[in-house]
Amino acid sequence: MPTIKDVAKEAGVAVETVSRVLNNRGYISEKTRKKVQDAMKALDYTPNPVAQGLSKKNMDSIAIVVPHIVHPYFAKVISQLEKEATKRNYKVILYNSSGDEKRESRIIQICQNSFISGVVLFSSDISKETLDTFHIPIVLIERNPCGNTFSILCDNEQGGQLAAEHLIEQGCRHMVAIGTLNVDNMPGDSRESIFQSVCAHNGCSCAVYRSTPAEYTSMEYHATIEAALDENPDCDAIFCTSDLIAAQVIQVCNKRGKRIPEDIKLVGFDDVKLSRLTSPTITTIRQPIREIVAQAIDTIIAANAHQEVKQSVIFPVSLVKRESTSKGSKRDSKLSKK
Repeated sequence: MPTIKDVAKEAGVAVETVSRVLNNRGYISEKTRKKVQDAMKALDYTPNPVAQGLSKKNMDSIAIVVPHIVHPYFAKVISQLEKEATKRNYKVILYNSSGDEKRESRIIQICQNSFISGVVLFSSDISKETLDTFHIPIVLIERNPCGNTFSILCDNEQGGQLAAEHLIEQGCRHMVAIGTLNVDNMPGDSRESIFQSVCAHNGCSCAVYRSTPAEYTSMEYHATIEAALDENPDCDAIFCTSDLIAAQVIQVCNKRGKRIPEDIKLVGFDDVKLSRLTSPTITTIRQPIREIVAQAIDTIIAANAHQEVKQSVIFPVSLVKRESTSKGSKRDSKLSKK
């Protein structure tokens, strides 16, 4: 296997010159750069990314820390993050934290000690005090900024409002909202609270249900859905804070002989692929995931370049109408409102 010394000898230049070409540092004439590149090609030389990272104390890698890998939302986010990172010549390192704060802290410490460029963190558990101990760009998704971290969110309040107004327009009056764990007043919690407020303002009832920790871990929400339907026999609409929960609402309703949208209209949240695979397809609130993850990566790059960066960015959402609120709908249609 050829070494950097072999490349230098082949190109007729110093080893330091080859290193500058590899790391794009300092002035190198185009003639010299081409000689080095031609030598690398002739020798079939592949640079060692670890050695490059150690030499410039930056691995050009971004760590992604998620609580679930198989959850449809996180699967979509991971895929999009990798695409956006590749466009910017960055590599992605994926960690599954299982929502464990101690594990998340260890992961970030490893990243800080390994010259990782930054961390995109999906966590509601890790504390502000712990985050403040790190000196590496950390971008929190769907969480307010803590200390020196950055925050990127979708407009959760707008999402709850759009969902409620759409169901009211469809003639629904007895609503149920089903969400995940309520942890430390997270931004995502406002999806249900605003939904409930809009319902009350329009003279509609709304019962809010939260999943248990076991359901969140297993991603099986049937027990909470069953309880919501048992306790609200006049329910004519359900708003779920994720498409995964909404898909399970369809399963439970089918088992009970409840028709969607004829008996119960249904709205989800996220607009992951699952929402287009169910029968009926799911009306949902679309998060602009591509824009969110692109902003996360650009924030890390800008922070490392000591550029001015907004500490918090909020992206608008939109309503995507499908069959679960209007059986005659054959094509997706989007509505945004601010």
